[in-house]
Amino acid sequence: MHKLMSPILALAAGLTLVSTARAAEWTVISDKTVSGFGHNESVAYDAREKVFYAGDFGPALKPADKDGKGKITKLSMDGKVLKDGIFPANGEVMNKPKGIWIKGRNLWVTDIDVLWQFDLKTKKSKKLDLPVNYANDPALIGNSLYVSDNRNDKVLKITPADFLNAKKPPKIEVVYSGKGVFPNGLWPAKGGGLLMGGFQDKDHPKAIYSLKPGQDPKALTKDIGLIDGLYQTKDGDIIATDWVSTSLFVWNKKSGMKTLVTGIKGPADFCVVPNKQGLLIAQPDLVQGQIRLIQLSKK
Repeated sequence: MHKLMSPILALAAGLTLVSTARAAEWTVISDKTVSGFGHNESVAYDAREKVFYAGDFGPALKPADKDGKGKITKLSMDGKVLKDGIFPANGEVMNKPKGIWIKGRNLWVTDIDVLWQFDLKTKKSKKLDLPVNYANDPALIGNSLYVSDNRNDKVLKITPADFLNAKKPPKIEVVYSGKGVFPNGLWPAKGGGLLMGGFQDKDHPKAIYSLKPGQDPKALTKDIGLIDGLYQTKDGDIIATDWVSTSLFVWNKKSGMKTLVTGIKGPADFCVVPNKQGLLIAQPDLVQGQIRLIQLSKK
């Protein structure tokens, strides 16, 4: 004979089921490597055309050399070269294109001590001199572009970000300096401010930090290593790369850190494209001249 469960017992059973249920986690469902590049430091996604733009140092892996060999290449979503060296397009000289950011028709890219802005449609360009000697990653927040300089432990704020047709140069401010983070990757933080990936050397591992206006940086994680690429999902998960472990990983406050992919010898600045499966990551390998297309799904 079936016995009726009391409401209290039923509630307790329900609570037990809820408490033991596993939260969905990001999982790699495919990983494709595209080779044949020089040395790619960054990839960005153009949502208008549904294509990638990849920065390339050229044949020499010398990130501070002004050798005039740098370029940006246009790629399909599966990594096929659509236009090799699409930028610079008008005889300009680029050296070591590092971080790339795209919004609308505008592409910004850092290059040692300058910031380039390109119009993706007209190919018009403008170069802005920066008061740094190792401009690294850009991140756009509102009308301002933030640029890291990890060798000199600085972050600049450039306003307005769109200076391509401006009659006067934008305002450049130092918004972070000398607190021991040595920021590499930047990303707009959920809830305001900036995420920064610390990047000093192997003997001084760094964490992922939050930087809010008027405040000192706050470590969100334990010291991990040499953090480069950064991305934050709508749910607050942070995806990042680490040169010490040659890995791509995900971190959140509740579950901590989970390694997704290893064996990336030069785990530089990736880009993320949300899709039906989850997230497609275009991950450059700066050392091996490759781009890995990594599909993540949350299961």
